[in-house]
Amino acid sequence: MNVQQIKTMLDLQDAMNNKVNTNWQQQGFQFYRAIWVECAELLDHYGWKWWKKQSPDIEQVALELIDIWHFGLSILLQGGTNPELIVAQIQDQLRIETDEKDFRLDLEKFVAATLSDRQFHIALFGRLMAGIGMSFDQLYRGYVGKNVLNFFRQDNGYKDGSYRKHWHDGREDNEHLVEAVQILDATKIEFKDDLYSELKKRYQQ
Repeated sequence: MNVQQIKTMLDLQDAMNNKVNTNWQQQGFQFYRAIWVECAELLDHYGWKWWKKQSPDIEQVALELIDIWHFGLSILLQGGTNPELIVAQIQDQLRIETDEKDFRLDLEKFVAATLSDRQFHIALFGRLMAGIGMSFDQLYRGYVGKNVLNFFRQDNGYKDGSYRKHWHDGREDNEHLVEAVQILDATKIEFKDDLYSELKKRYQQ
């Protein structure tokens, strides 16, 4: 787990929250509520209905976990804690391992803890990552990718409707994002800037 990567994610989350509301830390937004709602959506993608055949959609589950990570970082930042301390906290508590064979039980423990104190439980989140075989690198690439794409959309007319979601080859921006994230070096400090530049290059073709 790379310290710089954690710092990058915290910086991006703070910047994104500032884009929504420059005074976001004082607004008391209920990020914990967003987390448990995302967990319910995640469970639907994983499957829980005993009366019909269901197979876990791991790709969608992973995307929901990345969304939950956004809200979790917001909770950690909302407390006004020094980012350096948050980095140390994540390093200390994020262990991607679980002894639970049923992913859904780990998910329910995470939701119960979230609702009990309205905080972000990093260690329990790590168990969820382990339950679907998600690595820290996958979390980082997915997280940064989604944030950079959101910023890119905003910078290119998303609000006024002038943004083109389908690019020169007819493919959606999300498809280009997946490709771009894979070809770049995520260990570089400039990863997010390189990713933005790659999206810009593809968008202008």
